[in-house]
Amino acid sequence: MIRFRSLALLAGLLAAAGAAAAPYIPPVLSAPRRGALLPWNRIVTYYGNPLSQKMGVLGELPKDEMLAGLAREAEQWHAADPATPVLPGLELVATVASATPGTSGLYRTRMPDALIARVISWARERGWITILDVQVGHASVKDEVAHLIPFLSQPDVHLALDPEFELPAAIVPGRRIGGTDAREVNVAISLLAAVVEKKGLPPKLLLVHRFTQGMLTHHSEVKLDPRVQVVMIMDGYGPPALKRAAYRVAIRREPVEFAGLKLFYKNDRPRLTPREALSLQPGPSVVIYQ
Repeated sequence: MIRFRSLALLAGLLAAAGAAAAPYIPPVLSAPRRGALLPWNRIVTYYGNPLSQKMGVLGELPKDEMLAGLAREAEQWHAADPATPVLPGLELVATVASATPGTSGLYRTRMPDALIARVISWARERGWITILDVQVGHASVKDEVAHLIPFLSQPDVHLALDPEFELPAAIVPGRRIGGTDAREVNVAISLLAAVVEKKGLPPKLLLVHRFTQGMLTHHSEVKLDPRVQVVMIMDGYGPPALKRAAYRVAIRREPVEFAGLKLFYKNDRPRLTPREALSLQPGPSVVIYQ
């Protein structure tokens, strides 16, 4: 229950600081390039890995049941906001942090190319997108993103970073909440921008998961690039009041570019409905179900 305790702590800090009343100042955004997904669409995804029933709904349910469930969620979001088209997607954890060093000694496991290609095909057959999620463990953002370039060179494949599992060498992933810095996010942006430029692709999405301030330091130093659309995802779980408090801390108080929200089927009790989530400021451009 690390995440719940973290959200409870955030709520207490927020109340003490009076941050809830702080005005929201949106970041200055450049005009989207041709083919950009945001802000013209809302992305609604399922998260997980087919090899694990514990990582999220993407692996918890049989394939056809999972895909049908995502289609239903997308319909609910479109009903809540008919003016914004909904584009479903699958967020596959393609690099999984581990509690053991493994053969690489880096406390992370790269998924087989065949598995990644299979999940991409599930999405592509339906006109959906795929997002490859990276938990670096003791590796580097640069190396793990570079490893995925053959997939990221495809126009419908995007990237996510999960700083919770990015830790220094002395700490085993999962024993403490990790974090990243704007410099690492900028590395990912540069790699994605280079792919977009080389292949003549539309802008890539870069999701950065976050539920505490410490999970992204120096947020104002993230160097935005029109070839990459950065989405900060508030992915802590808990009841609605704590979700809203964490959203204010991790998203509203430190905006980068676009905003997103993760919703948990088992750990959000009750879970925010699409209409309730749309009342958040800024509204989520990307919604992830786990």
